[in-house]
Amino acid sequence: MSAESPRTSRLESYLDGTEPAPTLLKMLVGVQLAGFREDAGLSQDQAAREVGFSGAKLSRIESGKGRRPPTEQDVRALLDLYGTGEHEASVLLRLLQRAGEPGWWQRYDKRLMPEWFERLVGLQEAAATIRTFEIQYVPGLLQTPAYARAVVERGLPNATSGEVQRRVDLRTRRAQLLHRPDAPRLWAVVDESVLLRVLGSKQVMREQLAHLIEMAQRPHITVQVVPLDVTNASAPAIPITYLRFGGLDLPDVVYLEHIGSANFLEDRDETEQYRLALDRLADEALQPRATLNLLRETMESRYPAP
Repeated sequence: MSAESPRTSRLESYLDGTEPAPTLLKMLVGVQLAGFREDAGLSQDQAAREVGFSGAKLSRIESGKGRRPPTEQDVRALLDLYGTGEHEASVLLRLLQRAGEPGWWQRYDKRLMPEWFERLVGLQEAAATIRTFEIQYVPGLLQTPAYARAVVERGLPNATSGEVQRRVDLRTRRAQLLHRPDAPRLWAVVDESVLLRVLGSKQVMREQLAHLIEMAQRPHITVQVVPLDVTNASAPAIPITYLRFGGLDLPDVVYLEHIGSANFLEDRDETEQYRLALDRLADEALQPRATLNLLRETMESRYPAP
């Protein structure tokens, strides 16, 4: 490939970013390596054998998974095998170097940030679009600190006040991505029961609904509520987070959280099912303007100002 390859020209903008984005960069390195391998006419198993990797190791490198990026030695071995041009190899190696810079979330205690949760935060930081459906709580990126505290205290009744505060601080820090100049588009659908379930106090709920109203009017944020009287709503039984990365040849990712763990789905057939489910929910939910009216009515009727 020439120095003008579209593949590498799209990557060069990531070399000068001010904020580290290690999760995105690991994925980009992996996708590019997979593309070079395919250009060389090699299967994953063939390439792994040629450089002395296990198939699992090469799969992990190409998927961008794991807490740390691949080593420069491993990447150079693959680039040499694929006969990658000097310019393309240089861009990818510089991208790899940037992938090793820690994101802000990687500085947190691992007890607060297990590997599966660290991956979610990194993916959200890298996403162009985040779609989410919640049936129990306001989505984490839209929670006020007081509401987040009530959620943490409910979920971890035996946690110390210090641990609760650290978790609230972490959730508040995560929400800052919605205030960046390059903030992702957030599309949140919530069940109406979320608005009616009192967490913390009625004052906490009033502040939370006021925050939702304010955020829902931002141009990059859409909030819709599925009303309780929609009896045939196709709502799944678990919350869903759907992440898109926009024009970078990266797969969409679906995040499904469980108690103490989570699943990440990247297979196109699986993620497409969840995208369609979110589309159906959005069709069944109140439209954004009607949602704003419901949020205001609920705030004033259920949580009136003292």
